[in-house]
Amino acid sequence: MISLPFWFIAALAIKMEDSGPIFYSQERVGQGGMRFRSWKFRSMIVESDEQFGPLQAGADDPRITRVGRLLRATAMDELPQLWNIFCGDMSFVGPRALLPEEIEINGRGQLVPLEQIPGFEERHQVRPGLTGLAQVFAPRDVPRPQKFRYDLFYIKKQGFLLDLKLIALSIWISLRGKWEYRGHKF
Repeated sequence: MISLPFWFIAALAIKMEDSGPIFYSQERVGQGGMRFRSWKFRSMIVESDEQFGPLQAGADDPRITRVGRLLRATAMDELPQLWNIFCGDMSFVGPRALLPEEIEINGRGQLVPLEQIPGFEERHQVRPGLTGLAQVFAPRDVPRPQKFRYDLFYIKKQGFLLDLKLIALSIWISLRGKWEYRGHKF
């Protein structure tokens, strides 16, 4: 209920910018390998995936709208995932939910299915999270094997106090509008 005014502001801003859809959804993989539909406020141009494919956004990505930049910096684009938490597909804290059949490009420029990266299977033992250790502490462009190490550390050490700390840090980063600079000192 506390977040509803932000939902209204985000929806209005998205509609006013380009009159496209307010929400964006993708199929993601959750606990036990179960697939679910993840929801976000749209932060990219309309039909971005159709034009460019489902690429991870980079710094100064031309696909991101002006409103989308603000939504991403403050993590307001993630607010609709509260619905995923309510439905039981996600948790507040956990590893990031991945796209099915997502791939990684290794240091030699080779495509590597995520299933071949150590830690991939273990991260599906828990529900994916709105925030997590890798989301807070790993830079955006760090390779997946390193992000998976953060996820595995979280799975081994998870608990109420760690979750509380990660939620508090996430709120701090959001209020400062620094999600695009995560992994750096804040």
